[in-house]
Amino acid sequence: MLDESLLDAPEALARSDTRGLLRGAAESGARVRTAARAAAESGLADLKPDGRPRSLLVAGSSPTTGCIADLLYALAGGNTQVSVIRPTGALPDPGALLWTLPGWAGPLDLLLVLTTDGTEPGLTALIEQAYRRGCAVVTVTPPRSPLTEDAGGRHGLVVPLAPGPYEEVPEDQPLPDPGLRPALGPEPPGTLWALLTPLLVLMDKIGLFPAAQPAIQSVADRLDKTAERCGPAIATYTNPAKTLAAELADALPLLWSEGPVAGVAARHFAHVLGVVAGRPALAAELPDALTAHGTLLAGAFSAAADPDDFFRDRVEEPQALHARVVLLRERAELGSNSPTPAARELALGRDAPVSELEPSDGNALEAVAELLAITDFAAVYLALASGERT
Repeated sequence: MLDESLLDAPEALARSDTRGLLRGAAESGARVRTAARAAAESGLADLKPDGRPRSLLVAGSSPTTGCIADLLYALAGGNTQVSVIRPTGALPDPGALLWTLPGWAGPLDLLLVLTTDGTEPGLTALIEQAYRRGCAVVTVTPPRSPLTEDAGGRHGLVVPLAPGPYEEVPEDQPLPDPGLRPALGPEPPGTLWALLTPLLVLMDKIGLFPAAQPAIQSVADRLDKTAERCGPAIATYTNPAKTLAAELADALPLLWSEGPVAGVAARHFAHVLGVVAGRPALAAELPDALTAHGTLLAGAFSAAADPDDFFRDRVEEPQALHARVVLLRERAELGSNSPTPAARELALGRDAPVSELEPSDGNALEAVAELLAITDFAAVYLALASGERT
């Protein structure tokens, strides 16, 4: 059950947010600026590559690795192959994971290694594989971590992972023991931007998509403005993230997206709803979503399948989940070419409620930044107001 009164109690929300996820979401813009400075200081901004790589290979122990690879492909417009190297291992713990280059990887390919830990022996072994195959390597890893030494020098370029405003460890103090870090659980939302921002600088340098310093500053500004709109002190009726959290309280979210970067946001939202709020969600791109999820709107999860029982015990018998469509767009509808009107008509025709998210004007990078920020906040609010441990 969702305690909607908690959504408008900022102090209570802060006490419930033991992992600081709301603060992490609010600091995303700051993480972008700090990461951009770290990328410049590492020499990434001064690179003069000979041309585009044949493919990008993305590997890492962070839960956001897949989303980052997904976003790089969407922003590049499909002009280069982007492959995620999935780890194997008996446990999800970073120290137990192994990564292997695909058989076709070679000197024409670029390996991107992303980690918030920096102690994974499997990533060290992967970088050695890449060196023997002749792959170029760029690694984003915490400063002073073992992977910094393993990946530097002849093995490629290392960019220090920019810490959050409350995470920086002074040079004269030892780093936290990796064995004491939680292996599972949600990462602060700003972590995605700390890992992604150096790659945006790199993609601009190799000509995959424009992301020069003004563009990155615009992303940081958009994240700051979205955090102001979605912050704990903003009332639910004017707060898009709190409103969305309340709408999803007893729903099975069907996340329908229009446009490549909106698709990335929808898939990431489904991920964070599961990890942060413990809620199932299904993501699909329009117009395929109309057939992929159409049966759900008429089946057991439809609003008419199990009408609310007036005599139901609200404490002992939770309300059944009903499908709710969430439409995510990266820009305004494209007239007759937009599948959104058909999606809205199908949902409302089957009595399914509809929520809609559309960013304000801007380019694709700014649009996905706003969508990711709103949905990150919404997942955290849903978790806190439902009594889930974050």
